[in-house]
Amino acid sequence: MTIQSAFQHEEKRLEDVLSHIRTQLRAIGPRYTGDDFTEQMIDLQKEQRRQRLEVSHREPYFGRLDFQEGMKTEPTPLYIGKAGVAHEKTNELLVIDWRAPVASLFYAFSGGEDPVAYDSPDGEIGGTIHLKRNLMVREGKLDRLVDSYVRGQEDESVTDEFLLYRLGESKDNRLRDIVSTIQQEQDRIIRTEKNKAVFIQGVAGSGKTTVALHRLAFLLYQYADRIRAERMVIFAPNRMFLDYISGVLPELGVGDIMQTTYTEWAIEQLQKTVQIDESSDSLAYWFEQPRTREEMERAPGRLKGSMLFKQAVDAKLASMEATLLPQQPFEPIEGMVLTPDVIKSWVLTDESNEPLMKRRTRLVSRLKRWFESEWKNRRMTDSKVKTKAGAKLNAYSKKIPSFTAAQLYASLMDDESVAAMLPADVRTLTKKRMKQGTAAPEDLAPLVYIQLRLYGSDQPTYDHVVIDEAQDYSPFQLESLRLCQRQPSMTVLGDLQQGIHGYAGIHSWIELTALFDLDDSGYFELDRSYRSTMEIIDFANQVLRGMGDNVKPAAPVFRSGEPVDVVACSETERLSHISAAVREWIEEGSYRTIAILGRTAKSCEAIWEHLQAEGLHASLVRSKQEAYGGGLTVVPVYLAKGLEFDAVFIADADADQYGPDDAKLLYVGCTRALHKLKLLHAGPLTTLIQS
Repeated sequence: MTIQSAFQHEEKRLEDVLSHIRTQLRAIGPRYTGDDFTEQMIDLQKEQRRQRLEVSHREPYFGRLDFQEGMKTEPTPLYIGKAGVAHEKTNELLVIDWRAPVASLFYAFSGGEDPVAYDSPDGEIGGTIHLKRNLMVREGKLDRLVDSYVRGQEDESVTDEFLLYRLGESKDNRLRDIVSTIQQEQDRIIRTEKNKAVFIQGVAGSGKTTVALHRLAFLLYQYADRIRAERMVIFAPNRMFLDYISGVLPELGVGDIMQTTYTEWAIEQLQKTVQIDESSDSLAYWFEQPRTREEMERAPGRLKGSMLFKQAVDAKLASMEATLLPQQPFEPIEGMVLTPDVIKSWVLTDESNEPLMKRRTRLVSRLKRWFESEWKNRRMTDSKVKTKAGAKLNAYSKKIPSFTAAQLYASLMDDESVAAMLPADVRTLTKKRMKQGTAAPEDLAPLVYIQLRLYGSDQPTYDHVVIDEAQDYSPFQLESLRLCQRQPSMTVLGDLQQGIHGYAGIHSWIELTALFDLDDSGYFELDRSYRSTMEIIDFANQVLRGMGDNVKPAAPVFRSGEPVDVVACSETERLSHISAAVREWIEEGSYRTIAILGRTAKSCEAIWEHLQAEGLHASLVRSKQEAYGGGLTVVPVYLAKGLEFDAVFIADADADQYGPDDAKLLYVGCTRALHKLKLLHAGPLTTLIQS
């Protein structure tokens, strides 16, 4: 069959499927507007189905796999899409959901005539593949067809043609799903079993964020009877990043998943009893001027986020727990005696894993019940005696310690073990903040941990947790999240080579993986970058030379582009050079998203003001910004992590801006670019770049 006839065949088949989808959309009918609860629930299900069908109508499928199962004489064409679509009368599958077991063959198969197999609910099913075809459908129209495998006619040169075509497209202001281009190593992670803490070390542009989001969609499909979207949570580095990824899950037909930052989540867990001390702006302190590795290692965030600090917290909690058991007998009325041994037996028979303050509440309630029972059994009636006994009961109960998380944390600062770790000024400031109801970011993990150990959580446990940019998390942060699950089910992803928050994050994944048993965790590496051209990736890898973090350098796909430009100018020419280059890029029309990356917020503001004066409309990204609008953007390099742009201009690649300890920061800046990267320096060029 020629390409032209194949295209015509696929167009006819596409129109047939679209006709069935339109029929099903019409059958759903209008929305219910009444007050009947049952009808409202039925209408909700109908609306969810409508939304899935509308997505399918725009792009019903993206792939075709002709699979000959077992002893069957002919292959069956299987069409793979974002959602399954069945014939409205016969229930025959017209489109197979990408998460279905058989669809794994589409992602796992890379050519060859050997038999293949997939795991189904009925066991392993084997067979042979005759055709693997990529299809691009836009708004119901077939735009492109690429056969990456035809049995007996394999041509390796077309294997990545469809992938490279998709990678070469321009970016907008949202992260896209990758259902049509999931690679074999990514699919393996997505389909990993639920009850694992999966750690993903992924180089810049390896798709680790989209892999994690697709994993959520897969888990909801695979374990539909055991997990719920509203008991899942995604932790992102900031609100702007959450806005950037906001379109992926709805496009995959997934809603109701909580998306937040660790800071926001922690404050909610603490029932808003503390707020972040605005004077403790970590980003401003650590990034507005170069900092050495030694400074970062001594940072309070590194110390308070360590497992050594957690041990001090655990020791404090254990000490407090021991005082839950009164050492003196309780005698509210002469001759009515409750001994410490009896009280101890009560506590030991209660749930030992229950939070400490809930156990205290239970103990105080039991004391009251004991007194009421004794009063009744002794047939006592004197109200004055009972009032005095009640006062003694209250006094006895108050001897059983009661703490808020902030109170216990403040008292921890006086312990010898903590004094050996933290400088006196840090401990004094921490106690001051606890009295004021404020906290620094590094205080949140121990505070939440203490809160959960003391009072537990009012929220249901999480079925699954996703942590993005996890290299910036401390072990203590992850430990606090572990308390919110009955069994480990996490996707933890990041890149040590982008670990620019050295004052708080980790240096090795072992710092986090060591928190889990080997059987409860898995570790994956994604070292292939799908974002940038070969020239950009090779350049960025050179920036990181000699870092020695035991992470493989990024391996680019075979997508060549323009060389990276490194340009010198005078300081007086810097701003005019930036505006001239950007104007040229805009007029060229090849780039939908352009970013100018400055080393500091102050320098970015100066660049933005100059662009405005030159008549170039640009957005300025500031700390705590909640949305990224695309187009021309000026952003401090330390706020650009996680984003990507068609073209990137690094405005100040000078030696005084990027010193020897800033390799990861410059690497982050370089790897934001998909197609074009340019660096400018007015003074001596940073030594991180080879001349």
